[in-house]
Amino acid sequence: MDVTAEVIPPDLPGDDRLTTAAEILGLLADRTRLSLLQHLGEGEADVSTLTEATGATRTSVSQHLARLRLAGLVATRKEGRHVIYALRHGHLRRLVTEALNAADHQIRHLAPHD
Repeated sequence: MDVTAEVIPPDLPGDDRLTTAAEILGLLADRTRLSLLQHLGEGEADVSTLTEATGATRTSVSQHLARLRLAGLVATRKEGRHVIYALRHGHLRRLVTEALNAADHQIRHLAPHD
């Protein structure tokens, strides 16, 4: 039995899938963006809330959020004069959580597990 056929849907070529995954991981490879995504994994937030939560400047937070939005990783909606940001899907929340869990294991020298 061909395991690859089970993992990769027939309508999504492997190269496109790997390229897209690499782009997503590249966006997560920034401390501020990772922090923003971690906070958005806990729920929706506006720029002011995210600025306070991350400790980054408002300009920096806005620029990172714009990049994440253009990449399709976060969604926006208007609430009065405020723009509210949210993760587009749970896969991203789980990916960020797993990256942070892996970091915990490395920092604390914990034994690996499956």
